[in-house]
Amino acid sequence: MKRIGIISDTHAYWDDKYLHYFEPCDEIWHAGDIGSMEVAQRLADFRPLRAVCGNCDGGDLRQIYKTILRWKCEDVDVLMTHIGGYPGHYAPEIRSRLYASPPRLFVCGHSHILKVQYDQTLGLLHINPGAAGMQGWHKERTLVRLTIKGDRFEDCEVITLSDKTKTTL
Repeated sequence: MKRIGIISDTHAYWDDKYLHYFEPCDEIWHAGDIGSMEVAQRLADFRPLRAVCGNCDGGDLRQIYKTILRWKCEDVDVLMTHIGGYPGHYAPEIRSRLYASPPRLFVCGHSHILKVQYDQTLGLLHINPGAAGMQGWHKERTLVRLTIKGDRFEDCEVITLSDKTKTTL
């Protein structure tokens, strides 16, 4: 059994709440637009980190992280990329790969739109954790936690970190 913390689109923004909510997790998966080596390192120092680079990530992150990752977590085939789209509207860059060999779990970011959706056609669970950073048009910052037990998904949680409103005193 593995408890997974899924995050995306931090855009170099750090929030100590990441560590608070990822405390019970065995691994952290970042679906791109990390934004800085510092954010990646802080997450990796806390828990094992799997990450992909996003369209806004610079050369230093691109040297370390690939654009697409595929691996097994427990008995679940996982595919993660940054620009992925969603069921019925997958991004052209990944669509043929998904249809040729669908994973059981597809994780992506980019849109800043939280989405946890089952794709009946491909028989996969699609997760976009939304955006955890401050940059972008989203109003709420979110992340996802999920347990993978054998070939099953359990305890999927959407966590709202806060809105993007900053108050000054």
